[in-house]
Amino acid sequence: MVSKTPAPKKKVSHKPTSTRHQSPPSASPDGPNATQSQKDQQVLLNIFSDAFASLLSSNRFPTLLQEIKQALFNREFGAAFANEEYLEVYAARWSPTRALCYAAVVLGIQDYTNQTLLLPEGDGAEPPPAGEGAAQAEEPAADVDADEGLGSKPNQRLKMLCLGGCAAEHVAFASYLQHTNSKGSLSLVDSGPWTLVCSVLQNQLTTPPPLSKYASIAAKAANRRLVAEDQLSYSFIQADVLGLAEARLAEIVGSQPLLVTLMFTLNELYTDGGIGKTTKLLRNLGKVLPSGSLLLVVDSPGSYSEAAVGKEKKKYPMQWLLSHTLLESKVPEYTWEQLESRDSIWFRLPDGLSYPIQLENMRYQMHLYRIHQNKTL
Repeated sequence: MVSKTPAPKKKVSHKPTSTRHQSPPSASPDGPNATQSQKDQQVLLNIFSDAFASLLSSNRFPTLLQEIKQALFNREFGAAFANEEYLEVYAARWSPTRALCYAAVVLGIQDYTNQTLLLPEGDGAEPPPAGEGAAQAEEPAADVDADEGLGSKPNQRLKMLCLGGCAAEHVAFASYLQHTNSKGSLSLVDSGPWTLVCSVLQNQLTTPPPLSKYASIAAKAANRRLVAEDQLSYSFIQADVLGLAEARLAEIVGSQPLLVTLMFTLNELYTDGGIGKTTKLLRNLGKVLPSGSLLLVVDSPGSYSEAAVGKEKKKYPMQWLLSHTLLESKVPEYTWEQLESRDSIWFRLPDGLSYPIQLENMRYQMHLYRIHQNKTL
């Protein structure tokens, strides 16, 4: 079971405007966000607006959006994420802001990923595991930008596994690869049927954005896709993460150190899947993750992330449950090291961004861990 409820947000208005002028970066000074220019942020928003242009302008969009909101309000997550049309609407409405936020967060932990996760291509690197909706990267077309963005590190690659997330994580990871001049493989695991959304976004990420037939020669020459086709490979696996057996989880993880993310997912697992099943998932991760792997948890802050325990339904903060499982429950085979922990961070969108519908700021908590395997050969 995985549900992706919208995070608590503060509304701000974003009317379509020119984006030529770059405002100050949106990164919060007290958070682990990397600075992003407004131009970079607009590129990511354009990916969503181009991918879902017909949906965003359709007469059915407001109706579908209201249906999803009602299902989420009633905590009927199965209904909210049961069909591809609802997931397209969700991706068009809530994923853009989260993608910008996640991109900043992942860029902000680059020092940690560089330490243990980047491997020379072909030296232990693996393709994503096959699964429903799996898509492997094809050879790049022989055009002028086939190697655009690869820079001085064309042979380094990063592996990322997202448990309970798809659209926002997909775009954020592509942004990270573009900014860091590296290649990567992405595995997305979620209970919802995200296959179509993943395919649409992958095509948008690896294809130059559409231009008007009246576009200038200079505009056409500058028109570039975010990442090359061989720069990002991905796989989507439709599965209940709480139902994954240890052996299947090990197969998905593989043998290469990687970044595992739980983005606005862990609290829902605790709340709806139960403390026992969620704790078992975290412990199974500890058993199968290669030494040096990172676990990144981003979720709603404060009282928005609490889970009830026991017959008396006493509420505990998600952060406390996570810390208790990873840091306080001693396991001889492995040890978790906490690298970053932030209770509450604002991600604020600058004025001037253009998107067909209103977007909002968002607030989140963030925790980063690294695992050390103590198993003897």
